[in-house]
Amino acid sequence: MNPVILLGGGLLLLVLLIVGAVITVVSDRSLVEERLGQFLEDDKLRVEDAPRGAAVTEWLNRRVAKSSWGDQVARELARADLKFKVSEYYALIFISTIVVGAIGYFIQTIWISAVIGGIIGFFLPRFYVKRQKTQRLYRFNDQLSDMLNLMVNGLRAGYSTMQAMEAVSRELPAPISDEFRRLVQEMQIGIPQEKALDNMLRRIPSDDLDFVITAINVQREVGGNLSEILDTISFTIRERVRIKGEIRVLTASVRTSGAILSMIPVFLSLALWFVSPTYLAGFFDDRGGLPQPLCGIVAVAVIVGMIALGYFIMMKIADIEV
Repeated sequence: MNPVILLGGGLLLLVLLIVGAVITVVSDRSLVEERLGQFLEDDKLRVEDAPRGAAVTEWLNRRVAKSSWGDQVARELARADLKFKVSEYYALIFISTIVVGAIGYFIQTIWISAVIGGIIGFFLPRFYVKRQKTQRLYRFNDQLSDMLNLMVNGLRAGYSTMQAMEAVSRELPAPISDEFRRLVQEMQIGIPQEKALDNMLRRIPSDDLDFVITAINVQREVGGNLSEILDTISFTIRERVRIKGEIRVLTASVRTSGAILSMIPVFLSLALWFVSPTYLAGFFDDRGGLPQPLCGIVAVAVIVGMIALGYFIMMKIADIEV
């Protein structure tokens, strides 16, 4: 391989690593402080006291986060509990696209290899965020019945609702302890309990949690024994969690088969392309005056669409609501 290409690729990777390190160092505020900061009035003081570079970065982060698509991305990052700002997340997608695309080009010095690598690198951070969000939601739902039992025992022992929530944040493991710690912090700085609970529901889109929050809000308005209400809800949620667990076990083979069958042709095609690119190059060559590259791209798009459709159909079959 041409040493100039290797040197250029090495320099490119070095620059990208430096940029990623700078972005990480500049991000000196935790995610909790950033979210709580939107309810405070001292934004100007924080920007004025910060260094010039940090102030510019904070301004850029706020501009990106206030946009409609930035707000959606920030919500997804919060649900995955990733300590990234929106601008950092998009910088990570850009770096991943360039690096994986460069790796694909260096393996086979063909432009289509770089395109394939770039597409893979573009979606890698998105897949990671989605996976983290799904796993965190599963763990939260599994801990919900323990949280209710702890709150019920605390309320029966004479705790207030906020004291019972503080006990949950201290006694239970993550992620439910992290969410209740944020909830308590928001209430301590003056945010109404109903608004703080609504914020937690936006971070954790759980039907069971929505049920619990609705019961707490109704009890605050009309009165009643909250411990008895939560005890009844706890039994219902335990049964739902048990049934959901049984359904996940019964449908695990369908989900696994769908994922494997969908990824086999993709992996085989990628392996064949990088091992022997000339074998598949006929899809994209100009021969006989026909628009072969366009035909090849259309054929690949149709195949990928059919694979994706089959995968989503199998996942829909395995998705049984309780």
